[in-house]
Amino acid sequence: MHILVTGGTGYIGSHTVVELLQQGDRVTIIDNLYNSSKKVVDRIEAITKSRPDFVKLDLCDQDKLENLFKISVFDAVIHFAGYKAVGESVERPLMYYRNNLISTLNLLTCMKAHQVTKLVFSSSATVYGQPERIPMDEDCRLSTTNPYGTTKLMIETILSDVAKANPEFSFVVLRYFNPIGAHKSGLIGETPQGIPNNLTPYIAQVATGQRDFLRVWGNDYDTPDGTGVRDYIHVVDLAKGHLKALDYANTRTGIDFINLGTGKGYSVLQVLHAFEKACGKQLPYQILERRPGDIATSYASTKKAEEVLGWKAQYDIDRMCVDLWRFATQNPKGIR
Repeated sequence: MHILVTGGTGYIGSHTVVELLQQGDRVTIIDNLYNSSKKVVDRIEAITKSRPDFVKLDLCDQDKLENLFKISVFDAVIHFAGYKAVGESVERPLMYYRNNLISTLNLLTCMKAHQVTKLVFSSSATVYGQPERIPMDEDCRLSTTNPYGTTKLMIETILSDVAKANPEFSFVVLRYFNPIGAHKSGLIGETPQGIPNNLTPYIAQVATGQRDFLRVWGNDYDTPDGTGVRDYIHVVDLAKGHLKALDYANTRTGIDFINLGTGKGYSVLQVLHAFEKACGKQLPYQILERRPGDIATSYASTKKAEEVLGWKAQYDIDRMCVDLWRFATQNPKGIR
């Protein structure tokens, strides 16, 4: 199959491209390199011994996107491209709505015009907002607490309407929980710009001496150690879930929504201690006040993914931290 991967030089996208190439698919990456580097393409090739096609392209430029669809034949699309920082989305909501929505609308317009009917979309557990119940299943009430999450929920609505109006389409929406870790080669991983928004890249920067200490936002939640509990999933497990979703899309039409997580929760301090084990040293941290909007516990029900996709996460928190530490030591400044 020839798969178009938008945002394919990013964190999750690059790991998914590796898995696609290793199973023999042809891959074309389009990315505007807003938050990634073209060097990732070289590293994908070093891992797989196969080079994906790469086109530097902004999905908001519909003319250039249309030209790509005119000269290429794609069997399916995996759509990762989009802005993704929760805090930034609160500060710059117009930028998030404009980019994430227009890029997706342009992509769907080109897919319809060129009869590309299969799409796997990168959504998020943020569409559940304050969770109705734990573990969160796909039937939980949907709500959002920030513009980033709202763009994901709006795109889910757009996809539902497009699928309803075009019965030949097959969409699989994957709601991620908290991806961490890196490829075992240490060649690709998460390389955030500036101060990391996510827990484990921040811990990694503390471990490599780039940050003085980890900030722990609250230790008085109703959890085993008082710190927030989240569902952390190895990025390679997550990538493999996309291949299963593509297989599923090939067997059906319409739209479906599926969680990808481990079904287990780890607290902030449990993750910190697992990373200490991986790097072989104690890491400093400070307890600060709770952040507004944070919740005590969030983890997925993975029953549907197991039943529908035949997929289940394989890696535990220790393996996630070992692989992240390897990447962090080999790439202390990220891939730039």
